[in-house]
Amino acid sequence: MTSINLFGILIKIIGAILIAFLGVVVGLFYKGIDRKLAARMQARVGPPIRQPFMDFFKLMIKENIVPQNAVPWIFNGAPIMALVSSITILLYLPVGNIPPLLSGYGDIILIVYLLTLPAIGMVVGGFASGSPYANVGAQREMVMMMSYELPLVTTVVAIGWKLSQVYPKLNIFSLAVINANPIWGLVGPLGFMGAILLFITFAAVTPGELSKVPFDAPEAETELAGGILVEYSGRNLALFGLADAVKIIVMMSLTVALFFPYNISHLLALSGAFALIADVLFFLVKMFLVMFVEVTFIRVAVARLKIDQVSYTYWVPVAIIGLLGLTLIVLDTIIV
Repeated sequence: MTSINLFGILIKIIGAILIAFLGVVVGLFYKGIDRKLAARMQARVGPPIRQPFMDFFKLMIKENIVPQNAVPWIFNGAPIMALVSSITILLYLPVGNIPPLLSGYGDIILIVYLLTLPAIGMVVGGFASGSPYANVGAQREMVMMMSYELPLVTTVVAIGWKLSQVYPKLNIFSLAVINANPIWGLVGPLGFMGAILLFITFAAVTPGELSKVPFDAPEAETELAGGILVEYSGRNLALFGLADAVKIIVMMSLTVALFFPYNISHLLALSGAFALIADVLFFLVKMFLVMFVEVTFIRVAVARLKIDQVSYTYWVPVAIIGLLGLTLIVLDTIIV
């Protein structure tokens, strides 16, 4: 029994390393695609898709400078915290018909908690750098983080509540269970409209989670010269870049798992390895489409918001849309 447990643990460790590697590679690749698409939409040539990889390797060989007024161990530890917490979320995300490496009761709540850690890492690193620009950026990041948490939690709670009404004995706050029971098949007409509003809410939260335009006030290169990251260089800046790339994959995968968890293999009458490959490729296509809608298109179409506008946007219109979606799902259940 002990040898079997050790073998299982070893398999999970190897799986975690593989997932971390693939998450970083795919994240950098999608980051390159996002930059290229945004440039084309603005009538620019843009950088090559491999540019994020080149930036990472270049930063890794650069000198890692720690400011004189910084708290060194916090300053150096913040990028590691951001990257590790982002990679940890990947272990709880299903990919196509491949179940997550880790899962358990209420893991979607754990994911919501883990989503805050990269932002907290950036806040701590900004304060620890001793820079006034980073200090302002860190304060903005805290305000933004407190602003988008309500819409995010509303979306998760609404989906979990509806699942509990249909399948009361299931682990309703397990992402694997939510992924296996799409919200669209559990609701009537009112609930369907509510689910659409929840998707809009989550789509609005995504660029804020990723600090992308129009919600990039904490960095705001033209105002704060990089904000939180203004004092970071070399290896530390490279790690923050990796954390950002991984978080892109996290948010896209989470959107797919919550709203579009469908596979394609059964439509093509595939089985075995062919079904696995088809579903994974279809999953990557869905992530690309979600990234285009939630990140690329929005940051090209909308200008940066001021921090007070960011806070108002999340606390008022986006929160109202989320609560309205929750209300419609509740009314749908009562009427049915």
